[in-house]
Amino acid sequence: MNEVSDWKISKWPFLAANVALIAAAIVVACKAPRPVTHLEIYICIGCVALGALLGCLPFILEYRATCKLLEVNAVTTVVEQLHDLKTYSSQVAAATEQWARIQETTKDSGEKTATAAREIAERMAVEVRQFTEFQQKMNDAERAALRLETEKLRRSEEEWLQILVRIMDHIHALHTAAARSGQPELATQIGSFQNACRGVVRRVGLVLFGAEAGEKFDAQKHRAHGVENPPAEAAIAETLAPGITFQSRLVRPALIRLRAAGDPVVPEIKKALSLEAE
Repeated sequence: MNEVSDWKISKWPFLAANVALIAAAIVVACKAPRPVTHLEIYICIGCVALGALLGCLPFILEYRATCKLLEVNAVTTVVEQLHDLKTYSSQVAAATEQWARIQETTKDSGEKTATAAREIAERMAVEVRQFTEFQQKMNDAERAALRLETEKLRRSEEEWLQILVRIMDHIHALHTAAARSGQPELATQIGSFQNACRGVVRRVGLVLFGAEAGEKFDAQKHRAHGVENPPAEAAIAETLAPGITFQSRLVRPALIRLRAAGDPVVPEIKKALSLEAE
């Protein structure tokens, strides 16, 4: 019944009535006496008007039926949509109820998870702090050990430096004594020995230097024996003890005797040997 074809009206009876009424009007008009009276005119007009009405009536009824059909279909569509809306509402309500149950179920689990995560973070912070403190203690212990080892190495370096300086002073005194003994061969042998010893100690950065006779006194490299403030024009007579540099650092200036008129050139070897490295 919702199809347009089901609502169509048969038009032939109305059309037949229309034809019959028009024919009747024609018959009345043809057989009416002359002049035509008002009655015959009214009858002809009534027949034509009624026939026209009957001819238009099925189309009007069909139009109204089609409009009603469209309204019924629209109402049906709205009803179906309302039914679907109710179905969707039921589904939404069910989903909301399920979500509420899920929230209630997972609420405790979420709180437990957050508490566990917070406890883990606190434990990790404590462990990190303890590890940092332990690392700091280890670093402090290593620095203290390195400082102690450095001090030991420095003391050891000072000790063997003192030993080398004393040995080289004795070798220098021995060479000076050999040079004054009047025996050239002995002096040459002792000089070679002294040069070999100086070459050995030079490998560790210990360099010995002296002053030539007649060289001008230099307060930076020389120290005059028995004279506090030598004059600027003072000249060197001889070297009593060689100067020493260790790794380009001056350890001890050369001990020299200044040349003076009338003074005998006598090296004070024993006093030179008693000097310690600075």
